[in-house]
Amino acid sequence: MTSSVFRPGSWLRRAALLVAVLAGVAAGGGAQAARIKELATVQGVRPNQLTGFGLVFGLDGTGDQSTQAPFTPQALAAYLQQNGITLPPGVQMQPKNLAAVVVTADLPAFAQPGQRIDVTVASAGNAKSLRGGTLLATALRGADGQIYAIAQGNLIVGGAGASAGGSKVQINHLSAGRVPEGGTVERSVPTQLSRGGYMQLDVSANDFTTARAVANAINAVKGAGTAQAMDGRVVRVRMPDTLSDPVGFVADIENLDVQLAKPAARVVLNARTGSVVLNESVTLGTCAVAHGALTVTVNATPQVSQPAPLSQGGQTVKTEKVDIAITQQGGALMQLPPGAKLADVVRALNALGATPQDLLAILQAMKTAGALNAEIEVI
Repeated sequence: MTSSVFRPGSWLRRAALLVAVLAGVAAGGGAQAARIKELATVQGVRPNQLTGFGLVFGLDGTGDQSTQAPFTPQALAAYLQQNGITLPPGVQMQPKNLAAVVVTADLPAFAQPGQRIDVTVASAGNAKSLRGGTLLATALRGADGQIYAIAQGNLIVGGAGASAGGSKVQINHLSAGRVPEGGTVERSVPTQLSRGGYMQLDVSANDFTTARAVANAINAVKGAGTAQAMDGRVVRVRMPDTLSDPVGFVADIENLDVQLAKPAARVVLNARTGSVVLNESVTLGTCAVAHGALTVTVNATPQVSQPAPLSQGGQTVKTEKVDIAITQQGGALMQLPPGAKLADVVRALNALGATPQDLLAILQAMKTAGALNAEIEVI
């Protein structure tokens, strides 16, 4: 007889303990300080995405199957034709050591021709593995269709695998890899630090308090009126008229410390994994909570049905008798005291003995009842 029981696993309880420990650590500190470079970025100073389509050679029989990926031999034929090799009419190539791939890279800000960048390679067909392959020279284009880099080199694949006799063993992913410094920049992208005598800082969080704190920190060092918070995202900084070192000016601003206020109270729930994260501003009002546990038990008992003695045409049949039982345990009504600190909120929730999966429903119900002073975000 086999039996399987579906109930919240012990890993969920360990996850709840981990959330409680992290929350307790976070509750120990007050206002935090951070540099402006961690809070905002200079407008225009950003990477640009590059993409390309290429071929990987030298695979050990793990390349694309041409019948299911016809674009691979077509790309090979085009490459051979560019090198002066013309195939006879009607010849269909079926190489097993070749794979069509998509090549991607990020072109950093201020990158200059000749500099090297990392390249990511991913299979575009049905190749079993890219391990040991070499990427052929591939043009990487930007959103405007212009070529900004050329990629080529040997792939580094972090996985491994083997198959024989219908059995297969695989570790990590084999159809994607990287070419460290495999791309060479061919064209730079102009980047301006300021426009019209002003530089714009884009704050990562949409928060008016953070934007004002960034502006105040700049004005305290560079003089009143240098920076102004335009909204919760944008801080405009006036560049000096006689500025001979704009890089040094930006570097000084990036390293200024900003005293951060407490963020808005928020609870983030991940319904797929059961993760629950609370920030330090979450408070709890007095409430009473009752939550019962539901257990589903499935018992499967093998049975053999045999024909009667001396019967003709009868067959022995193996069946299973399945019994399903649902048990719901009654949850006691527990009163939770109000908590003004994160440690108090975590202590009150742990008193319920609920798993993170149960907390998803409990926290939403507490928010509806007005006992949870926080915004709930489900991801």
